[in-house]
Amino acid sequence: MKAVLALSFLGLVVLAASGPGVTAEERAKVLRLLRESEKEFLELIGDVSEAGWRFKPGADRWSVAEVAEHIVLAEGALFGMAQKALAAGPNPDWEARTAGKTEFLDQVMVDRSRRAQAPESVAPKGALSRQEAVSRYGEARARTRKFIEETALPLKAHTADHPFKVFGTLNAYQWALYIPLHNMRHNQQIAEVKASTGFPR
Repeated sequence: MKAVLALSFLGLVVLAASGPGVTAEERAKVLRLLRESEKEFLELIGDVSEAGWRFKPGADRWSVAEVAEHIVLAEGALFGMAQKALAAGPNPDWEARTAGKTEFLDQVMVDRSRRAQAPESVAPKGALSRQEAVSRYGEARARTRKFIEETALPLKAHTADHPFKVFGTLNAYQWALYIPLHNMRHNQQIAEVKASTGFPR
């Protein structure tokens, strides 16, 4: 009898873990990545001189300023996609459409060996000073963190399509996870710029 009850309990745990709500572990993962990516970003740009802020390693390469601006713009856009997914209502086919996408994001987003062209909407225009970039980044990150900490919505049941076909349909949880992973990807890019020949110290 005890064995049957134990198996029944385990079955309920599995069902709960695969449901549309965010588990404690999933929430903790996003919050941890948000903290780590923010700390790394602020440390990377903290010791950059004004000359280094605008330095471009090549004609087709972004400066630290441009990467920072892209991170700021992308955080707002990605948060907007999570909100768009939630506004669309539950997707009855969410499990099949988003299966394996969390693991895929974990793998490909921080892999800088594969380059991607940023959509025009989040392409940097060189308009932000470092102070402006840090301020806007802090505001956007605080909003993202507050949402993840407080939401009780079934994030995984709500979906929105990524403009890049390789990602396809992502759920609101995956869109939220995308934010720090994208930040970490471009933190690597800032480090690459700082390590390039001729970078002003």
